[in-house]
Amino acid sequence: MKFEPDGNVTSFEKKKTEFYQELGLQARDLRFQHLTSITSRNNTIIIRMESLKAVVTPDCLLVLDFRGLGLEKWLVLELGPQLAGDGALATYSLPFEFRALEAILQHRINTLRARLNEVQPQILDCLESLVDPKLLSADRSKLHMLLLNSKSLSELETDIKVFKDSLLKILDEDELIEELCLTKWTDPRVFEQSSLGIDHAHEMELLLENYFMQAEELGNKTRELKGLIDDSESVIFINLDSHRNVMMRLNLQLTMGTFSLSLFGLMGVAFGMNLESSFEEDPRVFWLVTGFMFLGSGLIWRRLLSFLGRHLEPTSPPPWKILPLSLSNSLQACKWKQFFIF
Repeated sequence: MKFEPDGNVTSFEKKKTEFYQELGLQARDLRFQHLTSITSRNNTIIIRMESLKAVVTPDCLLVLDFRGLGLEKWLVLELGPQLAGDGALATYSLPFEFRALEAILQHRINTLRARLNEVQPQILDCLESLVDPKLLSADRSKLHMLLLNSKSLSELETDIKVFKDSLLKILDEDELIEELCLTKWTDPRVFEQSSLGIDHAHEMELLLENYFMQAEELGNKTRELKGLIDDSESVIFINLDSHRNVMMRLNLQLTMGTFSLSLFGLMGVAFGMNLESSFEEDPRVFWLVTGFMFLGSGLIWRRLLSFLGRHLEPTSPPPWKILPLSLSNSLQACKWKQFFIF
């Protein structure tokens, strides 16, 4: 698909060899080995942004192999009007390669931002439901969703980093920035503007820096989300450990209660052995033995609980261990001085 500065858009098919010869490029120039790259070859700009492959010349923008990639809507409805001046491109007054490059970079940033806006609410919703301290267990469906969203977030962070590195590679080299200004040395009018102080290389640098900063902002948001996931994971583990400790303590208390009842339940077992004694004749013995059993079991259970409480409470350090560091050092020095004196 060919986009011209006046807004004319045409689609055609052409063999690769003819395409190379027409643009004066080599076959290796259009191999698109990297998923994200911006390079300059023979007065053309070769761009690869994930599935988008394009070649920018001073007179037109060529988008290669665009069918079946979901780019048709953007190419027809947005890119054409933007290049023709109907859009809100800041570089409309500059040569055509500025507009083409800005439109592609803007599309890439919008794609990354849309992916972030899609995954961010899902992650926040999952974290809000998982961090609730009232939950005794984590919802496995929420955890599975959080895992998938975390994977998508990591992929997004990688794509943002690759995009930033491709821009930073150009920003670090002044010669690469100069090479992207295709019409600076070919069009006499542009050359005169550069001589008068309108530096197109500086404008290209500002353009790349603008989208680099936008990518940096998106990268910061992804890192904040990943940090929030890590912090929420710690909170989830703390809540689960707290509930687990409560259940273990309750289980231990019930075990001690069962032990106390079993210990004094031996009296009931002894009286229930159908042995003849003088106690069977007195009706008050049943209540006496039963009361003694429950009273003894209760006392033993309370005793075990107090023993458990004493051993579960953290021990306070001796007073001399919590002295300030300077004071403790002074006391230690005094002890050594007294030792040598004696």
